[in-house]
Amino acid sequence: MSHLQTTEQKEPLLASSSTQEAPRFQRVKVSILGRYMLSDRREFPCQIIEMSPGDAIFIAPASGIEGEKIIAYLDEIGRIEGPIVGSVDGGFIVNFSATPNRREKIASQLTWLANKDLLDLPEERNYERVVPDNRHSAIILDDGRKYSCKVVDISISGAAIELEVRPSIGTKLTLGRMSAEVVRHFENGIGVQFMTPQEMLSVIQQNLRLA
Repeated sequence: MSHLQTTEQKEPLLASSSTQEAPRFQRVKVSILGRYMLSDRREFPCQIIEMSPGDAIFIAPASGIEGEKIIAYLDEIGRIEGPIVGSVDGGFIVNFSATPNRREKIASQLTWLANKDLLDLPEERNYERVVPDNRHSAIILDDGRKYSCKVVDISISGAAIELEVRPSIGTKLTLGRMSAEVVRHFENGIGVQFMTPQEMLSVIQQNLRLA
């Protein structure tokens, strides 16, 4: 059970420049980096300074308008999305569109982040990543465009691939024979998350091959 409170909060932890209802969950102070995409598909880096399982305060170079839906990929948290509900100095507030199970997972991640320094907790480890035997594959975008790519590494949850194009975060695609979604960018390529986590790395290597 999460240690984050889910009771009503009398005042938000950070005052907004617009009138806001108090968040349904209590925010905790964090420092989480990520990227976000506005509805016009422009992408920018961001930093989360306070977050709860239901909302977050973004410090960001470009603010959308109230009610605009954004998609973000945050270190340690993953993909979140939802509408902008207000502004703060240097950024904005986003309410998450998430299932109860997803909110519970976010609550657990935030509890760990809030307590890791205090309790000297070890860093959480992601799924094991390995370099596949055959690094050559291809991606197909939803509109049918196809590009050759080189696989940097794989895990049962996703892959890093070197690619000549740069699909936006949130773009759905097929890597080999696996459905995936773009969740991050790096200098020479993209990171994708499989829509359905795979059970074995050997199966992923087979599915990297085109049918």
